Amino acid sequence: MTLYLDLSALQSVPAANLNRDDLGSPKQVQYGGASRIRVSSQSWKRVIRQGVERDLGERAARTRMVPVKVRQALQRAGWPEELAAFAGAQVAASAGKKGIGTEKAGHTSVLLFLPEAAIEELAAVCEEHRSELDKAQGKKNPGQLLPPTRIEEILKRRTASISLLGRMLAELPDANVDGAAQVAHAFTTHASEPQRDYFTAVDDWLGEAETGSGHLDTAEFSSGVFYRYATVNVADLVKNLEGDQKAARTVLASFAEHFLMSLPQAKKNSTAPHTLPDLAYLAVREHRPLSLAAAFEAPVTADATGGYARPSRHALASYTANINRLTGERHRPFHGHATIAPGEQLSGLGNPHDSFDLLIEAAVEAALPETGAQQ
Repeated sequence: MTLYLDLSALQSVPAANLNRDDLGSPKQVQYGGASRIRVSSQSWKRVIRQGVERDLGERAARTRMVPVKVRQALQRAGWPEELAAFAGAQVAASAGKKGIGTEKAGHTSVLLFLPEAAIEELAAVCEEHRSELDKAQGKKNPGQLLPPTRIEEILKRRTASISLLGRMLAELPDANVDGAAQVAHAFTTHASEPQRDYFTAVDDWLGEAETGSGHLDTAEFSSGVFYRYATVNVADLVKNLEGDQKAARTVLASFAEHFLMSLPQAKKNSTAPHTLPDLAYLAVREHRPLSLAAAFEAPVTADATGGYARPSRHALASYTANINRLTGERHRPFHGHATIAPGEQLSGLGNPHDSFDLLIEAAVEAALPETGAQQ
């Protein structure tokens, strides 16, 4: 049986610009006939991934700079700069039947996603084949001087975050990993549009008689209550981790924690929008995942106090209760919630839990029982 861990959260974010478009404005989306502020899934996935990697102590890098990093590693080991650069380029040229192309700056033509520890391994392969590299340096078409199988094996290595979020590399098809996690774009539960901020910077060394600013400009920001959603295919996660259910539990719990606790870092120094969700709802489902985004297809309106957080929580609970009615409460071994307002009636969201930690622990146990047998 395939199980999915669905994660939904409502999070109020004050003046911020978490994720900008090409003009520097907060990203937007039209939904339910209203303009909403949006934060892309890529933006939130990056900070989630970095949090999971910190937890597990195994960092990965999405980069085009593998040849450059190999060159730098070899230079630290005493190689001449030109030979080290040639060896770094050969790492890319020796991967796959036709190699991975490199550009003048020494960057690969495509993004690679690999464990950071792979750089030292690739440098070690270059060390083993230094004599061949030395002889071929300067040749117009030197061919593949490093063993393709070894290079590919290193580039195809996985970390937990690669198993979780996936990897696609057309040049090395066997390196592709179907990610177990899917993350949706976050959007405000209510109508919201960017606002402009006019700001100045003072020149501290202006004379007393001098007036004016040293710099002036405008920037855009937004605020609102965001609905956030992600889901993890538990069976795929276990498969990607080569059947290690204990590791899968650890990764699943870490992903859930950083889904709730992370925040994209754009403009953080000028906005410091470091909030947490005021509602988290986790559900373990059979057969298919289920986003609750449609709870906000009709934009939420402010309540008597003028806020959107409370009516958003109630809109989510009401919609979920109706979805549960439609599905007959079937194919959902677990659901529960944790909220900033425990006195509120949120019965559609399953059993209440006092903290995010307790909620995550219960959800992970339902998705991957410690005994090793999925429910």
